Amino acid sequence: MRIEELSYDLPQSLIAQVPIEPRHDARLLDARLAAVDHEFWELPDLLFPGDLVVVNNTKVRRARLVGHRADTGGAVELLVLEPLGDGRWEALVRPARRIRAGLQVKVSNAIVNIDSDPVDGKIMISFAGDAEALIAAQGAMPLPPYIHETLSDPDRYQTMFANEIGSAAAPTAGLHFTPYVAERLMASAIPIVSVDLHVGLDTFRPISVESVEDHQMHSEWCSVPEETVQAILDTRKTGGRIVAIGTTVVRSLESAAAEGGLRPREGRTSLFITPGFEFRVVDDLVTNFHVPGSTLLAMISAFMGPRWRDIYAHAVGQNYRMLSFGDAMLASRRLV
Repeated sequence: MRIEELSYDLPQSLIAQVPIEPRHDARLLDARLAAVDHEFWELPDLLFPGDLVVVNNTKVRRARLVGHRADTGGAVELLVLEPLGDGRWEALVRPARRIRAGLQVKVSNAIVNIDSDPVDGKIMISFAGDAEALIAAQGAMPLPPYIHETLSDPDRYQTMFANEIGSAAAPTAGLHFTPYVAERLMASAIPIVSVDLHVGLDTFRPISVESVEDHQMHSEWCSVPEETVQAILDTRKTGGRIVAIGTTVVRSLESAAAEGGLRPREGRTSLFITPGFEFRVVDDLVTNFHVPGSTLLAMISAFMGPRWRDIYAHAVGQNYRMLSFGDAMLASRRLV
């Protein structure tokens, strides 16, 4: 697949800058057979008793740290990505041009050590003291660069399922859920189970090569617990559909089935889903609208086929709100 096959016209005016309130009043485009406009609170009415909804219960770190170089006082911004297991953390830094290993950055009264030279803007850092406590106390929510408004409530960038801290970005399809929607799903005999994928920024990194398949997909940590696997197997036996809430859930579940049958799994995945991929688990997908030329749009193309273009054209034509704080769509690989 060529990168130009993942392009579409995205007017800047449609990129949502603030989340809608209440969350479940976001629009939901039912794209399964034809483009039909709904609101997100109607999701339980669009599914079937016996279906299974799978969400990502990851929690976003307040991972954006703003400080100053200890030697010159120059401003430095760090975006903490994930721990490396040896006391060091991976982070993005800007400006990266004059950052070198051995420097220190002051963040309030704390010190952050720069442990490596930048490579494509990434560095390794370490903290003097409790890293998680410093990040939680001094950090800000790591909103995507296309969002320019200040988020008045940091919890608005967390889903209602957020429980396991570890992500550098929110699993945005889950942002539309409220207790009202969850209760209506349960009342309709549509249970909710979870996976945990720690979202890294590489998920959203633009593809910079001409051939999409040549893009290097970096790994993310994910867990698919035994109870979720069993719920999926039980749903399959009764003919229900597996409904993934977001691309992170798709990546988690399909990684857990990549070596044959679906099994509990915990570890890193570098699965890159492109057209031609054989989906083994997910039937339906609830997802937001994605950045042109992204790995996420490659997954949508694999899941929906070429008709994703018509669906996106409808969304743009009907002024759907796009990207992380935008509206959602419901897609399917099976006929309704």
